[in-house]
Amino acid sequence: MEAVPDLLVDGPDDDAVTLMLAHGAGAPMDSPFMTAMAARLAGRGHRVVRFEFPYMASRRLDGRRRPPDRQPALLACWRRVVDALGGSDRLVIGGKSMGGRMASLLAAEDGARGLVCLGYPFHPPGKPERTRVEHLAALAVPTLIVQGTRDPFGTADDIAGYRLAPAISIAWIDDGDHDLKPRKSSGRDHDAALDEAAGAVDAFLRSVGP
Repeated sequence: MEAVPDLLVDGPDDDAVTLMLAHGAGAPMDSPFMTAMAARLAGRGHRVVRFEFPYMASRRLDGRRRPPDRQPALLACWRRVVDALGGSDRLVIGGKSMGGRMASLLAAEDGARGLVCLGYPFHPPGKPERTRVEHLAALAVPTLIVQGTRDPFGTADDIAGYRLAPAISIAWIDDGDHDLKPRKSSGRDHDAALDEAAGAVDAFLRSVGP
């Protein structure tokens, strides 16, 4: 039996709901984006737990870049962490990009208290025909997707054409890219965009709490 991944925990130990966040395909659990979001949410009183998939944990040990593990291995890792934290009843699962997508597949199969996706990869950049949305049409778990309006993995115009379940709500970050970063010409800065995103996640977590 494979071991549970190492965890990074922010926020209070006694929060009624824990938010579990998985990283994206190319950056670890302590990337600037993941760290910034975890800190903002912990500062709002939420317990946030981060972990790494096996390929990223191996890269941390030897420095070698690897492609992501295959989907079954990613989902198996998710399930080990969910089980280690006591099951899905008190957990909102989610993550950045690929991590959020894997969480959405897990939520569709196993359920969860809620789902938070930070920059969902609706399709590969430049390939809008290769959508990753089929399971989102019937998703029953309360879901928040935080998406930049110019995210190359799914812009506002792209997503307007998708069939998404009523359980899914989208918080749009104006002029945000895949990291929710706006252009300087927009007059907005990244910190303000991340604050806006954290505020949306905070409200969602309170809405799905006991």
